[in-house]
Amino acid sequence: MPDIVALALNPTIDVSAEAEVVRHTHKTRTTDESFEPGGGGVNVARVVTELGGDVEAFCVVGGVTGALLTELLGRIGVPTHIIEVHGNTRMAHMVYERSTGLEYRFIPSGTDLTEAEIESVLDAVRQADFRWLVASGSIPHGASPDILARFGAIAAEKGARFILDTHGPGLEATLGATPIHLVKPSLNELQTLIGHELDMETCAEIAATMVGQGQAEAVAVTMGADGALIATADGVSHLPPLEVEVQSAVGAGDSFVAGITHALADGNTLEDAVMLGAAAGAAAVMSPGTSLCERDDILALHGRMRELTPRPIPVRVPA
Repeated sequence: MPDIVALALNPTIDVSAEAEVVRHTHKTRTTDESFEPGGGGVNVARVVTELGGDVEAFCVVGGVTGALLTELLGRIGVPTHIIEVHGNTRMAHMVYERSTGLEYRFIPSGTDLTEAEIESVLDAVRQADFRWLVASGSIPHGASPDILARFGAIAAEKGARFILDTHGPGLEATLGATPIHLVKPSLNELQTLIGHELDMETCAEIAATMVGQGQAEAVAVTMGADGALIATADGVSHLPPLEVEVQSAVGAGDSFVAGITHALADGNTLEDAVMLGAAAGAAAVMSPGTSLCERDDILALHGRMRELTPRPIPVRVPA
């Protein structure tokens, strides 16, 4: 069985294309169409596979689009455990507007899962042997917000470590409900959770509070062009960003999680794992459309990341 299981409860087929101009009402003619397997868990498995890690995506698929997703995963050699459901796997669309350099991303919510289908996924994870369980991406319709906490409990029973990357009700319901080794919200996701905007200092305070309250052993907040914040029991530090040519933001956060997970599973320290995660995230934004990062780019950027010095941030943890 794999060292790492990446949950893909709500995967996608990512369709990307280019257009000169995107206009309402009028037909938008596109070129350079591509189809990639996507969604949080799938992207994590893709990047860990690219890095040579021992991973398997536990992928929920359904309908004719599910068959296409299975085929696409097979083409790129991602080890996959397929769990079939009745509904169609969703398809996401990204259009790059050449005249402005803007991306337009359309993300469907996905099909509803029945309780029986949810139980089949839980049973598949219960029967697997692994050391790391990654829950990355949105929770599917039909599942209660605490569904990821149930997977985390399975990991805890096995003595495995649980890494969480989700948002909204799924994030809120999982924090504090199950042991979490690391949680990775983006700045926007954390602001939504808290209910107001955060600057660097208040973001550091919130992350430190989450650790102090036992919601996670470590909190990594990705902040786009501002880098990332890392909070542990030892304190909070800011990791500055690498300057790279940005092609697309698709999959950058998932790549960050994949790099961290791969490095931790290989026995690296959290500090170096975050460096590899940041390198993978930067490599992902260098890739156009829905393509993800490549191993050579990740390793080259990792070398540059290790030359940077994280900046400690003094925090005042609210009472």
